[in-house]
Amino acid sequence: MKRSPVPTIIGNEAAERFSFYGMRNILVAFLAGHMLLDLPEAQRGPEAREIFHTFMMGVYFFPLLGGWLADRLWGRYNVILRLSLVYVAGHILLAVAEHDKTWFLAGLGLIAVGSGGIKPCVSAFVGDQFTKDESHKARRVFDAFYWIINFGSFGATLLAPYLLKHHGPSVAFGVPGVLMALAAIIFWWGRDTYTKLPPGPGDDSAPHRVALRALKQSPSGSAWLAASGLAAVAGLAMWPTFGPVPALCCAVVGALAVASVGTWRALDRATGIPEDDVIATRSVLKLMGLFALVTPFWSLFDQKASTWILQANEMTLPSFMSGASQIQSFNPLLVMILLPLHHTVTYPLLARWGIVLTALQKMTIGIVLSGTSWIAVGLIQLAIDGGATLSIGWQLLPYVLLTLGEVWVSATGLEFAYSQAPLQAKGTLMSLWSLSVTVGNLWVLVVDAVLKGPSVDAAIASWGMSPSAFHMFFFAAFAFGAAIAFGAAARHFQVAVRYRQA
Repeated sequence: MKRSPVPTIIGNEAAERFSFYGMRNILVAFLAGHMLLDLPEAQRGPEAREIFHTFMMGVYFFPLLGGWLADRLWGRYNVILRLSLVYVAGHILLAVAEHDKTWFLAGLGLIAVGSGGIKPCVSAFVGDQFTKDESHKARRVFDAFYWIINFGSFGATLLAPYLLKHHGPSVAFGVPGVLMALAAIIFWWGRDTYTKLPPGPGDDSAPHRVALRALKQSPSGSAWLAASGLAAVAGLAMWPTFGPVPALCCAVVGALAVASVGTWRALDRATGIPEDDVIATRSVLKLMGLFALVTPFWSLFDQKASTWILQANEMTLPSFMSGASQIQSFNPLLVMILLPLHHTVTYPLLARWGIVLTALQKMTIGIVLSGTSWIAVGLIQLAIDGGATLSIGWQLLPYVLLTLGEVWVSATGLEFAYSQAPLQAKGTLMSLWSLSVTVGNLWVLVVDAVLKGPSVDAAIASWGMSPSAFHMFFFAAFAFGAAIAFGAAARHFQVAVRYRQA
């Protein structure tokens, strides 16, 4: 009997996530406390946050590359294995370049390529192991997959700050590198158990090819393509303000947005394109619209490793904690509890009351919960600004609310994105799901740039709060607005089930 592919996929993911979160969750603390000491103290936190969110944008931008390589050239198995080696090289640079900012940033770049490139492929590779008749099993495995992600994150978040404090940056960044090398070995070891779907032939059924054909047939197609190019140029013009990675992301996102609108209009007039291909392309465009409305959630979620940590540094720590970064371990611990609890208690109880939540309803509730968590953390900031001395334990309530939101947005959205994607564009759609995280981090940089300056600080002060507190309440309102828009769009979305046939 053939061995199950699930254990090695799950084992690979656990080790890879340990390596990623191990370095990610100490990144702001390392930058502010070690590498940026040449800056005035007041500038270290904001600079560390900017580097962190730029890095996260790269991590979730490069899934576009990984998805394309998997769908068109190498297949998902080869992309995962080859880019894992790039990933390991990035960790090596972090471990040896603690005093060299240029090489350290180069290491972050390699990790962004490796981690981002394999991201859509690993989640899609999980789905590839199941047929349409096994889709119910796939949902459980996706939950297990997400559970193990958080298992790796939990261990890393506890260990990495301890290693940074007691053994220094080289060891703190070196251990995650060892775990990433182990992840690659585990994945390679299971090579004979996997269902390895080959890359697509690049035929005319691919959604991007259908889009180009429709635009070429449309009288206004050339204008839409030109407008898409102008949007890309406008994005690149942001380079002096935000730097190369955010500018490149702005260019790609702007071009995709304009081209998507043009494609939707052009498909109404397209001739000679099979109806199934038109339907598949429209489904991709609809999913992209939903993904865009999820981006505010990610702008809130990823700031738990930057904005929330900077707040935690102003709070008192119990003696058993090695640093404020360890508070983040509460998030994956809660996920590991909540995922099985939902399946064994929450969902059966709701079903008994006649309530069966769809994936999109869960995601809407999740976005609302994330906004509520930022109201809580904003109230904490108001107390700190007022002179109160607070224990870091006060952050546990915001973490509970944010994690409840994460389980219903991220864990649910992962399987939803795969199940809705046309068979010929699984990797591409999973990369677009990841791109929503990039846009979420871009929102943070944009808001920081807009809210920067003495005149803005003076205006905020006239309302009786600090810039930090205003920042938190602003993002809470941002999430609530996104939840309203997402809920409205979800009501008109027709759900499909698109797994491969046996």
